[in-house]
Amino acid sequence: MNLAESDAWVRPYTPGTGRWIVIGWEAIALGLLGWTSTDAFDLNWHGIRVMASILAVAWVLGSWRILQMGAYVSSRGLLIRGLLRSRTLTWREIAHVKLHKATHRLGPWEIESGMTVLIERPDGTTVNTELWAQGVDFHSRPKLFRAVYHELRNRHLAAVNA
Repeated sequence: MNLAESDAWVRPYTPGTGRWIVIGWEAIALGLLGWTSTDAFDLNWHGIRVMASILAVAWVLGSWRILQMGAYVSSRGLLIRGLLRSRTLTWREIAHVKLHKATHRLGPWEIESGMTVLIERPDGTTVNTELWAQGVDFHSRPKLFRAVYHELRNRHLAAVNA
């Protein structure tokens, strides 16, 4: 394996079909937004074309970013691509890769939202990943979620111990 192959960013899982459902849902929502905006603002033919073009560009860019979201690994570290931003961490910048039982508070109630993969840094801060057991990639594939967690953890341990 040459240096270029070993440094390539690879997503250690295939995206789930839920991503395509989200992209389709966005297309429907933007279509409805365009349709209601046309009626609400009484747009002429030129205004409709401009608005449709803007919504189409927003949909293409958003869809592309949704397809790229996730955790990528290489020999250098971990790349976490979110919807709006990406973070790159070298393996040395990661203290632990662990499973976290995520909960959210809503007033006096605590709502569990399932297991997520959490990255802990040496200073104690944490970095969220896009890896969620009930998310679009792993909802119907719990074994794959565990396998991806173990892959990240094993790569981290191998890099730190090398």
